[in-house]
Amino acid sequence: EATWESLDSRPNPTWYDESKFGIFIHWGVFSVPAFGSEWFWWYWQGTKNPAYEEFIRETEHESFVYADYAHRFDASLYQPREWADLFAQSGAQYVVLTSKHHEGYCNWDSKEAVPLSWNWNAMDVGPRRDILGDLAKEIKATESPTSGQK
Repeated sequence: EATWESLDSRPNPTWYDESKFGIFIHWGVFSVPAFGSEWFWWYWQGTKNPAYEEFIRETEHESFVYADYAHRFDASLYQPREWADLFAQSGAQYVVLTSKHHEGYCNWDSKEAVPLSWNWNAMDVGPRRDILGDLAKEIKATESPTSGQK
């Protein structure tokens, strides 16, 4: 049933309720300007926040659009194996990477699942790799030093 009441009545997954420590990662096109928050696009274009408008005027060319950031989101230093090891060493019992944020950019090859996201995902523009899939693969292959489990 597609209602808020139906969603609110569903229990949390056991792994979530029983975990003491987990990691949530917000990373995407909005990371490029490194200004404000992950809601950069909304504050700049949605609310026309003067601080965001000034930031764009001072740092970008006159015809700049938010999608231009995607070409600079290259994830060139992204090392999912190292991330997985670090998360395991920290004792994290789960890791959640935001795979799609409010501006619609997907950190995975979303063309088939979300047809309207063509050319607005990590496989088509930016890093040209499956950021979510690469991290999931490495986390699943990593053994926790505290529990000995993968």
